[in-house]
Amino acid sequence: MTEFGPTHFLNRELSWLEFNYRVLEEAMDKTNPLLERVKFFTIFSSNLDEFFEIRVAGLKQQIESEVVERTIDGRTSSETFLAIARKTQRLVDKQYSSWRNDLLPELEKNGFKFLDIEQLGKSDYKWITKYFSSKVRPVLTPLAIDPAHPFPQLLNKSLNLMVDLSVELDGAVQRRLAVVQLPRVLPRLIRLPGYGKPFKFVFMGNLIKHHLDSLFHGAHIHGKWLFRVTLNSDLYIDEEEVANLLKAVENELHNRHRGDAVRLEVESACPRRIRLKLLEQLNLTNDDLYVINGPLNPVRLKTLIEGDHSPELRDPPFVAPYPAEIRDAYDVFSAIRKHDILLHHPYDSFDAVVDFLEQSASDPDVLAVKLTLYRTGGDPRILGALKQAALNGKQVTVVVELKARFDEANNIQWARSLEEAGVHVVYGIVGYKIHTKICLVLRAEGYSLRRYVHLSTGNYNPTTARIYTDIGLLTCDPDFGEDATNLFNLLTGICQFQRMRKLIVAPFEMHSRIIEFIKRETRNAREGIPSRIIAKMNSLLERRVIEALYEASQAGVKIDLIVRGICSLRPQIKSISKNITVRSIVDRFLEHSRIYYFENACSPELYLGSADWMPRNFFRRIEIAWPVDDGIVKDYIVRQMLDITLADNARARLLMPNGTYTKVKRNAGDPVRRSQKEFIDLSVKRNNPSIQEREVEGDELRLEIIKTPPRRERRRP
Repeated sequence: MTEFGPTHFLNRELSWLEFNYRVLEEAMDKTNPLLERVKFFTIFSSNLDEFFEIRVAGLKQQIESEVVERTIDGRTSSETFLAIARKTQRLVDKQYSSWRNDLLPELEKNGFKFLDIEQLGKSDYKWITKYFSSKVRPVLTPLAIDPAHPFPQLLNKSLNLMVDLSVELDGAVQRRLAVVQLPRVLPRLIRLPGYGKPFKFVFMGNLIKHHLDSLFHGAHIHGKWLFRVTLNSDLYIDEEEVANLLKAVENELHNRHRGDAVRLEVESACPRRIRLKLLEQLNLTNDDLYVINGPLNPVRLKTLIEGDHSPELRDPPFVAPYPAEIRDAYDVFSAIRKHDILLHHPYDSFDAVVDFLEQSASDPDVLAVKLTLYRTGGDPRILGALKQAALNGKQVTVVVELKARFDEANNIQWARSLEEAGVHVVYGIVGYKIHTKICLVLRAEGYSLRRYVHLSTGNYNPTTARIYTDIGLLTCDPDFGEDATNLFNLLTGICQFQRMRKLIVAPFEMHSRIIEFIKRETRNAREGIPSRIIAKMNSLLERRVIEALYEASQAGVKIDLIVRGICSLRPQIKSISKNITVRSIVDRFLEHSRIYYFENACSPELYLGSADWMPRNFFRRIEIAWPVDDGIVKDYIVRQMLDITLADNARARLLMPNGTYTKVKRNAGDPVRRSQKEFIDLSVKRNNPSIQEREVEGDELRLEIIKTPPRRERRRP
C-alpha cells in the first residue's frame, strides 16, 4: 500500500483562496453582464472578509498559542499564514486593478458615475451638503488620540477616518491624531437625486472628508485617510461548561465585534508613518496590511445592483416554475402519496416546500410537525407556518442550531418568537452542530397514521433557495418515516443512536460508510467488475477519505469529483491519482448540493445529503445522507444532473496537480455546454408543457412560455 505524505495533499486555506479567485474571475469575465460582474466583485470581498474573521483569526491564535503541529500538506501555522498573506496580496492587487482598469470604466460608460465633491454641479452640491448636515454630521463622533484618550475600540469591518491635525492647546500648537468612525447606519455609497441615467454616486468617505472641518472646529487638518479593520469574529463557547446554551451564545455575540484585529486595510494615499501607527495600535505586522487603490469595503457596491434598472446589464430573469407534480394534484399530500417528488432548487420553486409546511399547519388531520432549522433568514412564511401549526393545536418541535455562523443573533431572535407561539424549541446535542435538513409531518389518514418526510441538501431558507443549487425529496416511504422519527428522538431526547433503515447519520457512521463504499469500488476494479465514483460537494478535506480515493484510483476506478470550493486532494498525479478529475463550477447560482454515486457492479447506489467530506461534517456535526431508490428519480439525477454538470465547458474549471485551476478546454466545433443554463431550460420544459422553442441570436435557444397551466385550488381528497 502506498504511503501518502504531505506532497500528496493541498493546503486547505490556499485551496479556499483558489476558490475565491474563481469568484473574482467571474467578475473579470467580460462575457458576463456588467452588473453580474459587480455582484461577483462584491462576493469576492465578502468571502475574503469572512475568511479573515474566521480562518486567519484561528491561525493567528494557533501561532500565539505556539501550537506545534502541521497541516495535511506539512505546513506549520506560521508557514500557512505567510503563504496566505502572499497569495491574498496578489489577489487583492488583481481585484483592484480590475476595478480601476475595467469595471469602473465600463460602469461609467453605462451611466454609473462616481463623483468627487468638487465635480458636483451647483444643485447636486447643495443637496449633498444638506444631506451631510441633516443625516451624517449628527451621528459622527470624532475621537482624539492622546495621553488622555487611548486608541479607540473599533468595530469589526467598520470604515474609519484617521485624521492628522494641529490644534492650539494652552497657547501652543500641538500635533494630534484623531479617528472618525463611519456608523453602519450610513450608506457607503450615496445616490444623488434624479430619474434615469446617468446614476450619480458619491462615496460616503469622500463626503465626510470634504466636511471634516465642521467636526474639528479651529483645528488645521494636515491629512485624512480611510482605513478599515477586520476583527476575530469566531465564537468561543465550552458547551460542557454552560448551563444555558442560548444565553451563552447571546453573551458571546456581544464580544464578536470587539475581538483582536486580524487585518488592516488602508487607502493608498495613507503615508507610511500613519500605517505604522495603525499597525502598532492594532498589534499587527506588515503582513497584515493591505494597501487599497480603490473603494474600501467593495461589498457596499451591491447598492449598484439594487432596484429594477438596467435589465440589459443583468442575467435574463428566471422565475422558477412551480413543480407540476404538486401543482396538478389535489394537495401536496396526495401528490407525495403517488410517488416520491424530487425538487431541484433553484430550478424548481421553493414555494413547494413552503406549501408543504403551510398545508401541514392548516390541515386538521396533521397531528405533529418536526423540523430542523439551521439558516432560515427569518422568512415569515416558514416561521409563520410553524407558529400557525402550534396555534392550531399541533405538536410542533423545532431543532434550532444557535451556532450557525453569522446567523446566531437572528436564530436567537426567531427561536424566542417560536417559543412564544407555543413551539417546542430544542437547541440540539451538546458538542455537535445540527447541520442536517429534515422535516417530519405526522398525519392521520383513516384508521392509520402516515409520516411525510422532506429531506434536503440545503436550508429551509426561501431567499437562498433562489440562488443556491440544492436537492430536496418529498416522500411518505415508511422506512424514511421511521428513520426520521428516530432521528428527532435522538436530537430532542437522550436516547442512544441506533442504525437507521435508510439514513446514514454523522457523526455515528457516515465516515465509515463512505470509506466502505469507496473500498467496495476499489475491490470491484481489481476484480475487473465495473466501478465508478462520482461525488459532488462543497469541500473535500478529510484525509482518510482522500487516501481511500487515491487507492481506488490506483486500482483503476474512474473518479469524477465536482467540488465547488476547498479540495485537498491532488488529482492527475501519475501512479497516485491519474484516474481522478476534480472540477469546480462557479456560475450564476451557488453550487451547494451534495451527491454521492457509486457504480456498485452495475447496481448503482446514489445518495444525497447535507454533508461535505470534511472532518467537521463527519465528526462534529449531525448530518444525514439518504439513498435514492426510486428508479425514475435516480435516473434523472444521474443522466441529467450529473451528466450535464460533468459536460459543462463554459463555467467549469479543472483542478491541476499544483493546486491551480484551468478552464475546461473546448475543442473546435464542440457546442457550448453551460450546465446551469441547461437546468433552467430543463425545468421550464418539465414543468410547462405548453412552450415553444425559437432561435434567437447565435446558436442559443430561448424558451418562450406560451401558456402556464394555472395552479389548482387545494382540495381535500
